[in-house]
Amino acid sequence: MRYQTLSASFYKKNRSKFSSHLSTNSIAIFNSNDVYPISADSTLPFQQHRDLFYLCGVDQEESILLLFPDAVEARHREVLFVRETNDHIAVWEGAKLSKQQATKLTGIETVYWLSDFHRVLQELSAQCEKFYFNTNEHYRQSVETQTREDRFIEWCKKKYPAHIVGKSNPILQQLRSVKEEEEIAQIHQACKITEKGFRRVLSVIKPGIWEYEIEAELVHEFIRNRSKGFAYTPIIATGNNANVLHYTENNQQCKAGDLVLMDVAAEYGNYASDLTRTIPISGRFSDRQKAVYQAVLHVKKEATKLLVPGTLWKEYHVEVGKIMSSELLKLGLLDKVDIQNETKDKPAYKKYFMHGTSHHMGLDTHDYGLLHLPMKANMVFTVEPGIYIPKEGFGVRLEDDVVTQKTGAPINLMESIPIEIDEIESLMNN
Repeated sequence: MRYQTLSASFYKKNRSKFSSHLSTNSIAIFNSNDVYPISADSTLPFQQHRDLFYLCGVDQEESILLLFPDAVEARHREVLFVRETNDHIAVWEGAKLSKQQATKLTGIETVYWLSDFHRVLQELSAQCEKFYFNTNEHYRQSVETQTREDRFIEWCKKKYPAHIVGKSNPILQQLRSVKEEEEIAQIHQACKITEKGFRRVLSVIKPGIWEYEIEAELVHEFIRNRSKGFAYTPIIATGNNANVLHYTENNQQCKAGDLVLMDVAAEYGNYASDLTRTIPISGRFSDRQKAVYQAVLHVKKEATKLLVPGTLWKEYHVEVGKIMSSELLKLGLLDKVDIQNETKDKPAYKKYFMHGTSHHMGLDTHDYGLLHLPMKANMVFTVEPGIYIPKEGFGVRLEDDVVTQKTGAPINLMESIPIEIDEIESLMNN
């Protein structure tokens, strides 16, 4: 692996936290992701299922984790199944985990080859009353493909129809939303790599550069610093492209006087970072661009202060909306009539700021977190307000990643990444 793995004790702690939430005599099962085909013999690069990775650290396809805290034999309370390797696989694909390596990585003493899974499950099923399945219940999910996990659940229900069914996802939504110090360190490392990429492009952006050239500079810096690359599909949007929230074409040329919005960040060890900066292609902001930029920056700073334990998600976004409305009034984009005519479901500010201000972040860019529950310490959030003005041909979004604290303001993991106008202009012109 190109990244520094976390300790086996970290994964053991995660499994212990999860298992403590299971009903008596229950088995929880987690499958790795598929290797997804493109066509012919081509496949997408493998990405491990984040839940399995969170619980054991295995970053390899065709792996299964079984947790059975009440197993009769202690050796079956944590069981890992990995793909058996051979000389042919070693030559064509490279080395896979041996049983000894798997134990060292995960802290799981009992490791079987995957071919033993059905036999072992048959044996343990007689000792349990309930299976916990790991369905995808993230509030943003829109999966249309049947996954390896889906196929297993379908098979298991048919094979063992008398067993009760439980859900792992609600447990993991709460556990994964609160980060351990080791996880925050991995996210911070991803942020540091992102900073290197951002500082690199500040020195090369000028009129005439293409969006995809900026993308190339970023991914070069990310990979050379032991990242697999972008944590999500990069958005590099010059001019009016910035007003398309999920613009990913990255195929336009940057023109003098325009801004370029870059929503780009590195991953590290499967942990994401998430950055947005908006910078002047010619190295200087116009007065109007400065005014909008400073408004967005003010909203970001004020919103960050609200991310404290006990805050409710809906209330947070209402308060941010009030701050944004005030800034839009100052900019002349809204007037008092707009405010008077707004409704609870359609606030006036949504005309220029139509997305949410924050989301959980971690192993997934849009990470786990139950939005009806109050915020807790050691949650990692983005803070990303924006103002989008198609009639004026530009949009501004600014985004950092912060960690909530037991007391006081959140810690900004991207504090060292330039964001103030003077610093950005100085770096671009020197």
